[in-house]
Formats: sequence, structure tokens, C-alpha cells
Amino acid sequence: MMQPGFHDPVLDAQSGFRAVLEAMSRPGRVQALPPGLTPPAPLQPATAAVLLTLADAETPVFSDAGTAAAEWLRFHAGCPLVASPAAATFLCVTGTPPALEEIDLGTDEAPQDGATLVLQVAALREGGALRLSGPGIEREHRLHVEGLPEGFLAARAALAPLYPRGMDVILCAGTRIAALPRTTHVMEG
Repeated sequence: MMQPGFHDPVLDAQSGFRAVLEAMSRPGRVQALPPGLTPPAPLQPATAAVLLTLADAETPVFSDAGTAAAEWLRFHAGCPLVASPAAATFLCVTGTPPALEEIDLGTDEAPQDGATLVLQVAALREGGALRLSGPGIEREHRLHVEGLPEGFLAARAALAPLYPRGMDVILCAGTRIAALPRTTHVMEG
């Protein structure tokens, strides 16, 4: 049996879009998404809401969340699912992300074509060990992330010299999200 998607597709997508927009414009600030979405495991509500908000019939999605989640995304978002991370506009990752060099980073002429990694983590809250700086942050912002894959921050930092090419990241935990646009510098400690 297919689990339901958004209760009110228009209003819930608008609310999700505002949360994603706010998260991207204020990196590291935790945004809450409306509760009530019950996607198939292992998808958490925030991960599912971000994808239902952003993915559509013209945005290929790579997912490591298994068959039930893939079918749910295909049915509710209408998005094509791809087996290769390089072919995806959005990557839905509930475990270890693919090697970042396998992800489409856009080109110098079209950096906006770089993929967005929707990365599910165990918990998010403001304050903590990660120090963020860059556009959208006045001085510094601190973020606590539980469940970030080992080596992820170093791999992400290695992409910085490729700017304006790159990858944006939306971290998802429960019903909360925080964004790390490609322009955001992240340091531990």
C-alpha cells in the first residue's frame, strides 16, 4: 500500500519551499517543516518534504533509500529515478553519500546545473561544533549535526577551489532542515 504524500499538495509544497529558501539564504539556520508527512522508511519527514517540494518530472533523482522510498518518490513527486549519481539533479542520501567527484558539479558556464545533495542525518540543532561563515552569515554561525558521514566535510571542502562549480547540501533530520550552500565555509571546532 502506497503511503500518502502531502496532505495539501499546494500549501504543503509552498510551506516546504519557504523553509528551503530560508535555509539556503541563511546557511546553518535550522528550519522546521510542517509535521504530518509519513514517508516509507528509511526516509524521514524532512527528507521527503524537501524532495516533494523540489523534485518534479524534469529533475532526475538518485536515491539510496530502497525500493519502497523510490516508488513513493516517483509516485508523489513524478520524478525520474536514476542509478548514477552523476545523472541526478537531486541526490537523496540516507546513508553514505557517493564520492563527491561522482556528483554533477555544473560547469563554469552553468554552475547552477550542479546537483543538490539532500542528506539525511540523525539530528540538527543550532549551536555546536561546526562553525559556518560566508554569504548569508553576518560573522559566524554554529551548527550541531549528528550523523554526518565521516570525511564528508573534508571532501566538501576539497570542492571549494572549483567555485562557481559545486554542490549545495540540504541536511535533513526529523522535520528539520539546514542548508550548506556551496559558498558556505564549514570548520570544525
